[in-house]
Amino acid sequence: LRDTVIGEGSKIDNLVQIGHNVVIGRHCIIVAQTGISGSAELGDFVALGGQVGVVGHVKIGAGAQIAASSNVRADVPPGVRWGGTPAKPVRLWFRELTLLRKLAESKDLKLDQDDGSSGSGK
Repeated sequence: LRDTVIGEGSKIDNLVQIGHNVVIGRHCIIVAQTGISGSAELGDFVALGGQVGVVGHVKIGAGAQIAASSNVRADVPPGVRWGGTPAKPVRLWFRELTLLRKLAESKDLKLDQDDGSSGSGK
């Protein structure tokens, strides 16, 4: 086991859990209710939004930004913006959300009209 290291100038909000052997670079921002599992490494100037989960043994590159409520389960390159579950490039994540919304709003989508409240037993 090695030391858990928090770099100079890093800011850690309330209710943040930092596991064993974690290395946090300099001037990072870690917002409330974030969890960083053991042996993860954050480069300098990384920003983690609220309720981000980081699995163990991953590396988040310098300057990367992770959107709130995202789950990081693979290495993140430096200087990127990622979000979602699992975390991915923000543009891809937004594209997926847009397509899902359009699909849900589609008039061609056939939904079961019986919501179970009629008591028909179907």
